[in-house]
Amino acid sequence: MSGPPPQAERVANDAEAVAGSLEQPELFARLYDRYAPDIHRYAARRLGEAAADDITADTFLTAFRIRARYDRTRPSARPWLYGIAANLIGKQRRAEVRALRALARTGHDPVAASWVEDTDSRVAAQGPLADALASLSAGDRHVLLLVAWADLTYQEVAEALDLPVGTVRSRLNRARRKVRTALGADPAFVSDPAEVA
Repeated sequence: MSGPPPQAERVANDAEAVAGSLEQPELFARLYDRYAPDIHRYAARRLGEAAADDITADTFLTAFRIRARYDRTRPSARPWLYGIAANLIGKQRRAEVRALRALARTGHDPVAASWVEDTDSRVAAQGPLADALASLSAGDRHVLLLVAWADLTYQEVAEALDLPVGTVRSRLNRARRKVRTALGADPAFVSDPAEVA
């Protein structure tokens, strides 16, 4: 009976799993097991279920190919993987913008319809939001959606997109302001304590 390799038992964090996978590629599967569902959910919200399968697979394939360049001082690979996914999604920007514009026009969200009950009432209110998201620059949209949909911290978004934290804060502030304005709120009177922090 053969058990897991001795090193596989000792892997305590993502950096160790990536480093160990250079000698024992099967260790990389730990990252897939840990993060693939989250990456898939994020990609599905951005591009739809069919594209999410491809984005998730390509994210982990790319990560596996470039794992030797992983910054081993970062114990969590989560931001790194979201950064790869965001770059892949960015390559499909036209498809995402088309889907957001269609949602804004029709009020029908085929992505949400596949996983949310009572989507008609929920999605009808999202038309203006979809239009606002479509009007954002790709960089601002990536930052906003990594915070809102993937629950990444400012620091994790900075790591994911290889940006300074200050840039993340300014892009997020700008994106929130544009979305609020597009939704009819006066951004001068809407305060978000998270933006001040």
